[in-house]
Amino acid sequence: MKHAILGVAFAAALAVPAFAQDYTIMAPANPGGGWDGTARAMQEVLQAEGIAPSVEVVNVPGAGGTVGLAQFVADSGGDPTKLIVGGYVMVGAILTNGSPVTLKDVTPIARLTGDTQAIVVPAASDIQTLADLVEKLKADPGAVSWAGGSAGGTDHITVGLLAKAAGVDPTKINYIAFSGGGEAMAAILGNQVTAGVSSVGEFAEQVKAGTMRLLAVSSAERLPGIDAPTIKESGFDVVLENWRMVAAAPGLTPEQVAKISADMETLNGSAGWTKMLADKGWTNTYLAGDAFAAQLDADIAATETVLRDIGLVK
Repeated sequence: MKHAILGVAFAAALAVPAFAQDYTIMAPANPGGGWDGTARAMQEVLQAEGIAPSVEVVNVPGAGGTVGLAQFVADSGGDPTKLIVGGYVMVGAILTNGSPVTLKDVTPIARLTGDTQAIVVPAASDIQTLADLVEKLKADPGAVSWAGGSAGGTDHITVGLLAKAAGVDPTKINYIAFSGGGEAMAAILGNQVTAGVSSVGEFAEQVKAGTMRLLAVSSAERLPGIDAPTIKESGFDVVLENWRMVAAAPGLTPEQVAKISADMETLNGSAGWTKMLADKGWTNTYLAGDAFAAQLDADIAATETVLRDIGLVK
């Protein structure tokens, strides 16, 4: 379904009769990751707040979410009870995998949350600052290994943007993509890589325990309670946020889209969701309707440019 339907549907949300609707939310990744966590957080709050009587979460991992996305589009057409969680990582995965199924084949509903990226090194590393790390990167890009998530995802993009901002050819970076956060974490803690990139929350416990050193975060300004400079503050013009979204099935009527939009609006405004975001350390970046559709198009275009610079998209 094309984005054009969103404006009418979202505006009509308040006119839809109030009735509770069950949902099945696909997390196109293994249990335990960010998308799975988002889906299960939605499940808990939608049920606890009485927005939906029953919510089921299903996991379909593979290829940065594109395996699940293709299955979702094939199986859920016209079904207003089916939702899928996705995000910035999926935008990159669609491009790098040359996926024939894209986010234009679903109905975007809303951007829900945002995560700031963090750059860390093992505690035993001689690298004390981001400037130290970039100095090594400039001296020999291939000798600096980076652990992160799927190729073309937010972690990879962060490294590519940092390299570009530092005057290093992004195609020369030695990025090692791991299929799960646990594997990347083990590589960093085992001193098998020079540095690691993921969300601030992923590394929080290790940084607190002193097994990792947090060099910088990708937010525009310093984060409350986080003792680390921003990448931009460190002298490199990079600001990036990893966001997560919810989308609905293709082929829905404006009334069906309006009902889902109203439910997500209620979710976002609930006390349970506010507490969930605080507990998870997620930022509320809620954006819906035509505004989200326009932002999504802009993010896809910007991501394609970055991935071309890195050499992952021709």
